Amino acid sequence: MIEAVKLWNEPNNKSHWDFEIDQGWEIFGRTIRAASQAIHAERPALTRVLGGISPIDPGFLVTLRDLGVLDCVDVVAVHGFPLDWNHWQIHEWPDKLREIQAVTELPVWVTEVGVSTFGAEEIQRFGVRRTAELLIGRVPRIHWYSLYDLPMAWPATTRHRESEGSSYYRHFHMGLVREDGTPKAAIEDFAEYAPLIGICQWFHFEDQRLDEAVRWLRRLGVRHLRTGLSWADSHRPGALAWFDRQMRALEGFEVTLTFCFTPDSCGLQPHHTSPPREVEQFADFCAGMVRRYA
Repeated sequence: MIEAVKLWNEPNNKSHWDFEIDQGWEIFGRTIRAASQAIHAERPALTRVLGGISPIDPGFLVTLRDLGVLDCVDVVAVHGFPLDWNHWQIHEWPDKLREIQAVTELPVWVTEVGVSTFGAEEIQRFGVRRTAELLIGRVPRIHWYSLYDLPMAWPATTRHRESEGSSYYRHFHMGLVREDGTPKAAIEDFAEYAPLIGICQWFHFEDQRLDEAVRWLRRLGVRHLRTGLSWADSHRPGALAWFDRQMRALEGFEVTLTFCFTPDSCGLQPHHTSPPREVEQFADFCAGMVRRYA
């Protein structure tokens, strides 16, 4: 079943929202308020989660609070990758949560946390166990990112690439399962904490890994799954057929469903990170997906 919907993904990361266009965050604020209201009209009891912020920045939440965004959601979410990308250490997780809790009374979910095997598989094993020790019991929802490595033939949703050393390439090693379908050592560590820790796994359009992913999730005892439906993908031929197949395959999990990414034809710029020209178009997409799947 759909337990929650998540509005956008990492908006304060330029790889997901072009804040050079939306310098005052007014468009983002209007976008989230419109989508939240449309979802509430369809399913008043459905939990609405503000897209996980990365970096974890209480000042950004204060800006959104002043724009009225936090009045329209039920949960705020954060993402953290201290062993790969963030400029803080893994043991600082409790402090990072307190920084966010100091500026909002809303519940805080950790909807992406992970460790790559870029340097060594032993680092991921340590990361799974230490993350569990630090987060279980401190937040009501945790999603490990991710089940699968990103295939090397696919681009990562980022603008780092080679300009920041290994940062871009770490995206391809975040999974508990390799691209060829073989498990990494940390999968046994993760299984000890499921279902207290869920999984975040993005599925690309017509992703051939879907059925095998479901088998892995069931084998691991995962209960809570975070994934997404792309507004941009909804403009592709056959989009609804793919969305239907994906959501049927995920029946039986408690799904947090993320809505994000702007179709080229709907943005102020023709790019998936662009703010939309008309925020009502995103709201209509969200309402339609909630009506269909929730």
